[in-house]
Amino acid sequence: MSFEDYRGVWVFIEEKEGKIAPVSLELLGAGKKLADKRGVELAGVIIGDNVKDLASTVFEYGADTVYVYDQPIFKLYRTESFMKALLHCSEKYKPEIILYGATSTGKDLASAVATDLPTGLTADTTELDVEEDTGLLLASRPAFGGNIMATILCKKYRPQMATVRPKVMKALSPEAGRTGTLIEEHIDLKEEDIRTKVLEIVREANKKVRIDEADIVVAGGKGLGSAEGFKVIHELADTLGGVVGASRDVVEAGWVEHHHQVGQTGVTVTPKIYFAIGISGAIQHIVGMKNAGLIIAINKDPEAAIFQSCHYGIVGDAFEIIPLLVQEFKKELAGEEVNHV
Repeated sequence: MSFEDYRGVWVFIEEKEGKIAPVSLELLGAGKKLADKRGVELAGVIIGDNVKDLASTVFEYGADTVYVYDQPIFKLYRTESFMKALLHCSEKYKPEIILYGATSTGKDLASAVATDLPTGLTADTTELDVEEDTGLLLASRPAFGGNIMATILCKKYRPQMATVRPKVMKALSPEAGRTGTLIEEHIDLKEEDIRTKVLEIVREANKKVRIDEADIVVAGGKGLGSAEGFKVIHELADTLGGVVGASRDVVEAGWVEHHHQVGQTGVTVTPKIYFAIGISGAIQHIVGMKNAGLIIAINKDPEAAIFQSCHYGIVGDAFEIIPLLVQEFKKELAGEEVNHV
């Protein structure tokens, strides 16, 4: 395989019901940095039905080129049809790097494409870099239960591929009116060629709390001692109009449901304010909240690793500190005079 034939950084643009997934815009920002470092173009790949107009948004968020497969057969996502389109595009134009969002669609598509090309795939990455001279993608993710960060390389195959967790990268500010090269592609694919059919889409009736969309997250860890002790997290979150987050240990202990878990095996959040209470600060958790606007940690252990990743740290007993915070926050919200805690 001659690596000289492969050039450029691509982002698979995930679309649903005519809207681009936020993670795709985030990846355009990350991809732009990689492309600029290598001195190559950044491209987006859009696959769908009636999606050509989305290219303007992709250009505004940093892409130099957009490849579009706009055919009725791509109206709904199916692994086989999307894989055939992306394989066709990749084999024709030969990118050196392809990035996907680590969503259910992105992970499914990336693994299928990696198997067929074949090439390597690094899943659920949280940091990306590239060697300027060699073009090697440095895709990093927590490993061994979140105790270390592992950087994974694909030295023998191209394109190099990675799925990236939503919320860990930052989108560029859109540049209104920015344009680029639009390339419309087409593959001869018939419905009878696709083995899977979408018979019905069933939307979840009971919508769960989306902690990744919250402005304030109050997260608790095993340092709170018990499910009974964890109630102070709910109290503070309710007072501030925030949502409850949790470490993996708390979820595994059964104190809260899994959709509250923040971290590598949970949800990545970027709230304006993040409280980490009774949380030690393992890498597995940090990668899920490190991009929060303001991080406030409360822990009895002055040596806790969480204090290396927060903006403000309070060393002390959460069961003494939180009631005081709740009391003062309630006064503030009621417009009363507040004492300094």
